[in-house]
Amino acid sequence: MASKEKDDVCEIQCFDDEKVNRLRPFVSESEGVAKIFKALADDTRAKIIHILSLEDELCVCDIAAVIGSSIANTSHHLRLLRNMGLAKYRKEGKLVFYSLDDDHVRHLISAGVEHAKELKPVPKA
Repeated sequence: MASKEKDDVCEIQCFDDEKVNRLRPFVSESEGVAKIFKALADDTRAKIIHILSLEDELCVCDIAAVIGSSIANTSHHLRLLRNMGLAKYRKEGKLVFYSLDDDHVRHLISAGVEHAKELKPVPKA
């Protein structure tokens, strides 16, 4: 291994036993978080969640029109979001309306959108 590759790796096993022992029980709190971010990592699902965070609920066909996708593809992604507990739906006649399952998802996508705006380079004048 080249020396530069080793620069970012500790050369000892543990530096601060007290911190390690204090923090170790908190690791289990993050279980399930990766699953949520995996759902959000898909561009189509992120767009859907963002749109749903701006409205109380939308029908599948309107969501598809807003994001520029087919109804079938949009339905597939909405079903996945529903199965993961991030979205919920209700059927009214021939229409199916989706909404976010809770405000946690709304806050996650809002924070992500704000952060993405900060990362975009400012165009030169």
